[in-house]
Amino acid sequence: MATTARIIEAFQAVPLATSVALGGLSLLFFLFFIRKLFSSKKMESLSLPSVPEVPGLPVIGNLLQLKEKKPYMTFTKWAETYGPIYSIRTGASTVIVLNSTEVAKEAMVTRYSSISTRKLSNALKILTSDKCMVSISDYDGFHKMAKRHLLSNVLGANAQKRHRSHRDTMIGNISSRLHAQIKDYPNEAVNFRNIFESEIFGLSLRQGLGRDVESIYVKELGTTLSKEEIYKTLVTDIMGGAIDVDWRDFFPYLKWIPNTSLEMRIQKLYSRRQAVMNALITEEKKRIVSGKERNSYVDYLLSEAKSLTEQQLSMLLWETIIETSDTTLVTTEWAMYELAKDPTRQELLFQDIQNVCGSNRMTEEQIYQIPYLTAVFHETLRKYSPAPVVPLRYAHEDTELGGYFIPAGSEIAINIYGCNMDKKQWENPNEWNPERFFDSKYDAMDMYKTMAFGAGKRVCAGSLQAMLIACTAIGRLVQEFEWRLGDGEEENVDTVGLTTHKLHPLHVIMSPRNGYK
Repeated sequence: MATTARIIEAFQAVPLATSVALGGLSLLFFLFFIRKLFSSKKMESLSLPSVPEVPGLPVIGNLLQLKEKKPYMTFTKWAETYGPIYSIRTGASTVIVLNSTEVAKEAMVTRYSSISTRKLSNALKILTSDKCMVSISDYDGFHKMAKRHLLSNVLGANAQKRHRSHRDTMIGNISSRLHAQIKDYPNEAVNFRNIFESEIFGLSLRQGLGRDVESIYVKELGTTLSKEEIYKTLVTDIMGGAIDVDWRDFFPYLKWIPNTSLEMRIQKLYSRRQAVMNALITEEKKRIVSGKERNSYVDYLLSEAKSLTEQQLSMLLWETIIETSDTTLVTTEWAMYELAKDPTRQELLFQDIQNVCGSNRMTEEQIYQIPYLTAVFHETLRKYSPAPVVPLRYAHEDTELGGYFIPAGSEIAINIYGCNMDKKQWENPNEWNPERFFDSKYDAMDMYKTMAFGAGKRVCAGSLQAMLIACTAIGRLVQEFEWRLGDGEEENVDTVGLTTHKLHPLHVIMSPRNGYK
């Protein structure tokens, strides 16, 4: 969402935009009232009330009220006044915001056929090659085909068994690196993210390419990139570009006005990402031609998905790399922050692990035997959902949500953060309290205790992998080390932009536990 400064700067930089907007104001009001009249007739025929509206300003609607760069928090505050479902206006668009589990599940499951289309920003259209990803594509033939391939080779239950060795390697590497860091620098705080980020990126490469990549020569760039530079190009830079604001997203009738600086910046990120992916795929094609096959997604796609274009192949392979590398990091880092801050709960988890594992290192098979571990996982997902707002959907036909009439053309924003902070469902939702999941109303085997993984046909395909990686990592890290926060670390709770990604890397003081050196 745009901030006050970004919108004002955009119009100041392009005076013509202001004059055009003001000149067309009467037309906008006319169209607004015509739509209201049409919608009211629809609602009358359906005997449904209109969605409550958050008051805003002419033309720009509620954009100036979304100035804290954390729209999911603003949405949640508004829900206390306007209820779990309400509408806002972001320039020319009407957005229906959903803030409760009940209405969110209705949108994702019951009314899915009416609102399954994605609505992307200008930046995302470029960076996703116009929805050429499983998570972003519309629910059509391409989505079904691509998701089938993804589950078959990477994220499905059988695929996870085949990739088990990659996850074991990752956990072992993290443990070894932490022990080495503590031994060499016993009195210094450890940058946890630096180690975990590197190893989970390595996991994503092993799943995608069958190998970790320390460096790659990129012909289009005329240089060799290190693993850190590859990560920056494929993950960090794209994540930043994806939330870049283009004021034309909110005023599509002014889309003919150029926004050259943003377009050039996004196109540069896209081209650089594509150059690196081309280099990686070219290397793997050479390896396959030489007769060397690996258990990897690229091998599978080249063999089983021959109808894909080169662009689609590149995007689907890249999607597994960026999504594996980012979201599980968010959950694991916040879980370790909360446990390091709370010695009592950390000890409860350690004792729960000891009761099951004794002196043996914990494994994936024991996750569901350790109730407190799964409770820590689900509570962290609840409070720090990696995707606080689901990418916007679009109502392509008149429908109903929460007992209200939703006219065709409305955008639908599902506020996952708001669902997981709903005071009517969660007692003291701002508190991190794993014990809440010991309530008998939760099935111990239920993966979807919160809205973090979504629901319905678009439920997160990576939920099983996320649980296996995060739970095993959290369990092993608590089993092998005692954790406490570094100086000043407790206050470092700010997040990056529109996400719940921790702004400052987690720094912790660690001590090896006896028997696990």
